[in-house]
Parts: sequence; structure tokens; C-alpha cells
Amino acid sequence: MVHELAEFEQAPEQCHLTGPQLHAALFAPQPALFGHVAVREDQLVGYALWFLNFSTWEGVHGIYLEDLYVRPAARRTGAGRLLLTTLARICVERGYQRLDWWVLHWNPARDFYGALGAAAMDEWIPYRLSGPALHKLGMREPAEW
Repeated sequence: MVHELAEFEQAPEQCHLTGPQLHAALFAPQPALFGHVAVREDQLVGYALWFLNFSTWEGVHGIYLEDLYVRPAARRTGAGRLLLTTLARICVERGYQRLDWWVLHWNPARDFYGALGAAAMDEWIPYRLSGPALHKLGMREPAEW
């Protein structure tokens, strides 16, 4: 379903995840990724993949929701709300102060998130180092101060 999400986000060529990679991330002795699925009538209809982040200002962990996806036929059935409720419950139970995620500007789910009380963090601009720029910086010798 990760590839279905990539298709929905109009970037299928950017999704290179394999089944073994996902399995290793989820089921390693110290997992880097956690997940929940939504099942309806014995059919997998959605998933949430997340990992821990840490707020230096709050002094506690939080959850960063990497993917939330509900198949089109199961949208508006409560599956997405159930997945987000599960993550919010984990935050409350563990004393985490934040549940964060990014949403594409055009994604109609923004209205759904707003209805849940989520606030768009539009004053923050995401940055990413990847590809040749990441390698160029990563291969530099540390400069003297």
C-alpha cells in the first residue's frame, strides 16, 4: 500500500521501498519504524507508519507520522480517524506532547485533519538534503573551526 500512496501523491517513480526493507524496519530487534493497519471485513484498507521524534523544547518524545493512507473505497468510513486516534492515544499514554506529520498542499485530507483540531504549521519550511547534494556534503572532510 505504500506504493498506492506514492501513486496518490503523484510520485510513483520516487517510491523504491521493497517488502524486505519494510519488514526489516518494522521487525528489527530495535525497530526504526512502527505501524498500524486498519482492517474492514477481513480486508486491509489503511495503514499508518510512524517513528519517534524528540522535542528539545518539550523535553520528551513525540510521534512523527510518516504515512497515513486509506484506500479510496474505505475513505469516509472512519478508518483514518481510527488510525490517528490510535497514535494520539499512544502519545497520551506515554506522555508525548506532539503528533506531527506533513501534508501536500493539494491533499483534500487537510480539511479532515483540521476538523480533528490539527493545526497547519505553515510558518515552518521543510528542508531536505538528498541525492548528489547529500553525498557531496557527507563526503567532505570536517573543517577545522
